[in-house]
Amino acid sequence: MKVPSVECGKQLQVGAGEAKALGKGVDMVRGSAYIEGPLQVGDDEAYDTITATVMIGTEQNTDTKEHPKESLHVKGDVKIEGDTDQTGSMEISGDMTIGGTMKSNYATWDGSIVATTKLFDIKHPTKKNQRLAHGCLEGAEHAVYCRGRVNNRNNIIDLPDYWSGLVDYGTISVQLTAYGSHQNVIVKRISPIEQRIYLQAQGGMPVDCFYHIMAERKDVNKLVVEYEGNSVEDSPNA
Repeated sequence: MKVPSVECGKQLQVGAGEAKALGKGVDMVRGSAYIEGPLQVGDDEAYDTITATVMIGTEQNTDTKEHPKESLHVKGDVKIEGDTDQTGSMEISGDMTIGGTMKSNYATWDGSIVATTKLFDIKHPTKKNQRLAHGCLEGAEHAVYCRGRVNNRNNIIDLPDYWSGLVDYGTISVQLTAYGSHQNVIVKRISPIEQRIYLQAQGGMPVDCFYHIMAERKDVNKLVVEYEGNSVEDSPNA
């Protein structure tokens, strides 16, 4: 049977079953509907088999001038009880709170990651049926480092070229560990223009040492180490 339009003034029920939440008799909720399902909405060719109680495809109605990109648009809060399996990207403009564990093969953030600890936990590389966990070294600044060995007879450490736009050269610190002999190695000078660190050893002998250089980033705000607040949401470092 085909009819141009149907108006239901009270309640629509499709299929068997009784929706207790929608009421009965005088308690029936006006404008409510119960559909036993499965229910498919949108593109009639979007599904070949029944995959869910409600299946929503893209809107393909020829009476509409423009077809919206979204298949589902909700204004208001959403509560999901159960697992969510999503294929594709997710964009969240507000806050997201996770009470359990978030697992991801790769994740990126435009802002800061705030946590009580940061660590990696991997399958142990040498011991069977064991795992290996290491925590991150932390400090009162947003810093980066580079390390290596100098044995080039020029007694020069070439800094990464991108450090000129990344770090404050005034915060550079250098740790040196002589290798093979006592050399009394010192930092002779730091050249931001040349992006080099010049070393000097006792008696002008060639330098052979390991180095560990740290510097504070200048492309982000300085870390506020202590602040007033009752939770991480009060942090000025967000």
